[in-house]
Amino acid sequence: MTGFTGNIRKIIMPDTTASRVAKHVKKFWELYLLLTLPVVYFIIFCYVPMTGVLIAFQNYSIRRGVLGSDWVGLYHFIDFMTSPLFPELLRNTALLSLYSLVLGFPVPIIFALFLNETGNKYFKKTVQMVTYAPHFISTVVVVGIIMQFLHLRNGFINNFITLLGGKPINFFGVASLFRPIYVLSGIWQNIGYSSIVYIAALSSIDQSMTEAAHIDGVSRLQRVLFIDLPSIMPTIITLLILQLGNVLSVGFEKAFLLQNPLNLAYSEIISTFVYKRGLQNVQYSFATAVGLFNSVINLIFIAGANALARRFSDTSLW
Repeated sequence: MTGFTGNIRKIIMPDTTASRVAKHVKKFWELYLLLTLPVVYFIIFCYVPMTGVLIAFQNYSIRRGVLGSDWVGLYHFIDFMTSPLFPELLRNTALLSLYSLVLGFPVPIIFALFLNETGNKYFKKTVQMVTYAPHFISTVVVVGIIMQFLHLRNGFINNFITLLGGKPINFFGVASLFRPIYVLSGIWQNIGYSSIVYIAALSSIDQSMTEAAHIDGVSRLQRVLFIDLPSIMPTIITLLILQLGNVLSVGFEKAFLLQNPLNLAYSEIISTFVYKRGLQNVQYSFATAVGLFNSVINLIFIAGANALARRFSDTSLW
């Protein structure tokens, strides 16, 4: 009789989606209360400022505000893409990003694999601490260290070259050396921190597989290639997709601080150009347009990489 009454009640008062959500919120209200603060944070500091992209389509005036400024459509985008510097800026930015990806992305993976094979836990912890530390050094300090090491007269590198009988190299006077300096210093600074995710993934591998391989006489290199590497491949693909989403977002600070008139042909990238023209010259609409251009290109890259990953593997972001 009770079941029959319950069925009649469901027919008369159907359990709508809204009522189910209300019941779920009432049941887990503590969790939703904890979720409120981060949601409000993202709305205020991430989504509300996105309305500022409107000024990319205006001749923005601080005095007149967003609503009072004149609309110019795609003028600033066309101005940027028809600039004589645009091909050079795009090439420098893309090459810096490509070199950082090709050289910098595999290094933390290889480092994590080697560190995972280290048997001495004290040596392992010491190496981790030493390699993690540079990531927490500010960019200004890192650039200062680079300049001291590569100084023409007093730098450690040039002193070593002189000791071997060579001639000192003006590292900051040869424009083509800017990219190796930028990329290699970035690898040194981030190799330890970037390997944390891979080390964590390696620690979750089923040890029975490793033990079985050891009993079967599989060499250490074969274990790495056929057990460790395939096990962390989903993590590698996910991080690669995310990194491809920043292909044109080369860090401004280090490029700007390492920049000088002698290496400008290689060191002038989109972000430094925007800073000089968009912010120093108070052209906020132009700076916003270039930032929006960067975001759209990055979105295309991350969507394309995700589609390829979903097609050729079982791992993707969505």
